Amino acid sequence: MELLSNSPLWLAFFAIFFAQFIKIPIYWMVTRELNWSLFTSTGGMPSSHSAAVTALTTAVAFEHGTGSTLFAVAAVFAVIVMFDATGVRFQAGQQAIIINQLRADVQLFLKESRNWSQKKEEEKIIELKTLLGHLPSEVFMGALTGILISVTFYLVN
Repeated sequence: MELLSNSPLWLAFFAIFFAQFIKIPIYWMVTRELNWSLFTSTGGMPSSHSAAVTALTTAVAFEHGTGSTLFAVAAVFAVIVMFDATGVRFQAGQQAIIINQLRADVQLFLKESRNWSQKKEEEKIIELKTLLGHLPSEVFMGALTGILISVTFYLVN
């Protein structure tokens, strides 16, 4: 029964629920579209991760004081989660955009390469010149490939 009376725990859970729910009317006010799937989606305004850890940390401060070891643990945990939400998770989203573009580029390349052998030599030369440059997604994946090759080599040796 102690679990049911653990206020910091329940406040953190409520903060998650509330932050997820409030995304729906906020999105509606901005777009005039009702999107119920936001309740179970990641990202968006406000961050349910940040809401949860700050609710937890604040509740711990009230129950145990800001000088307690438990508050120190909760505060550091909150900082790490919020830093991760704005840094690593944001960058992962940016990488997903690039990976999706790379997938589309590969599909286009495969489609175009099916007819390559049937083209005249003059057409091939003209097309090759247009393929000399790289899209940002191609450069990114190339860089990632090089890094992975070197890291693998040095970890194996």
